[in-house]
Formats: sequence, structure tokens, C-alpha cells
Amino acid sequence: MTDEDGFRIRPGRIRSPSDQRARPFIAQALAAAQKAGARVSRSGRISPGNRSTFGRGRSASVRANRLLTGRSRAVIIKTRLVRHHARAAPLAAHLTYLRREGVTRDGEKARLFGPEAGEVDGGAFAERCGDDRHHFRFIVSPEDAVGLSVFQ
Repeated sequence: MTDEDGFRIRPGRIRSPSDQRARPFIAQALAAAQKAGARVSRSGRISPGNRSTFGRGRSASVRANRLLTGRSRAVIIKTRLVRHHARAAPLAAHLTYLRREGVTRDGEKARLFGPEAGEVDGGAFAERCGDDRHHFRFIVSPEDAVGLSVFQ
């Protein structure tokens, strides 16, 4: 290059967007604490915020613990939301799977039950729910399930 003005060096730091930079761990931890409702001072001290705890589960858990007695039964409930779309297996296939042979203690087919007494027709239920966007699947496992009698 014969012309000295054709190339100019401009020293400085490389600027990149903030989402590409890695934030230090302490900054991430303080941001998470702040998001959870704590106050973070300029010196980095974390103190409880003065936010309302309404709707955050605290009062509900305190109320529920008051109702626990020696006669209470511990139960684990697993919940799953299944959306209906082209790739998902239909509800009728799931009900057929639940009713397969060898599910009960006797090795027989399982029975579906509902609010009315007697057995429920799985095919009719699946047909009735055909236009639903999703359905819920619940697994209820009592602590003393082994000692429970089978539904009559």
C-alpha cells in the first residue's frame, strides 16, 4: 500500500452482543436469587424481599401440614399432560395398553372405573374425548398399596 491513509488501525475492545458473553457464576446466582424474590444489595448481600408470598405455595403447604394426623395416608401422584396431535398415539391405544392381560395381581385384565358403579367402556370414553386437545394421565400410588384390597 502506497497510500498511508488507506488503512487505519483503531485500537479498542471487541464488542459482542451481551447474550454471547458468558456471565460469571456469581452474577447468575445473584440474578436467580433476585428473580426468586430476594433483595440483592450493591455489596452482594442477599436479604429476604418484602414481596407477598400469596400464591407461592407456602401458605397452602402450612395449611396442609396442619391436617396431617396419625391416620393420614401418604400418596404419590404423578401427573402428565398429553397433547393430541398427528404423531401422538390415540387415547384408545393408551386405554388398550392399560387393560392388557397380566396387569392385576391375579394376572387378569385390568378394569376401568369411573364415577358410576360398574365397569366403564374404554372405547366409548375414547370416542367421547376424540375432539379434545389434550388429556391428563394420573398415577396414584398409596404408601400402603400392597395391603389394600382389590376393588370389588
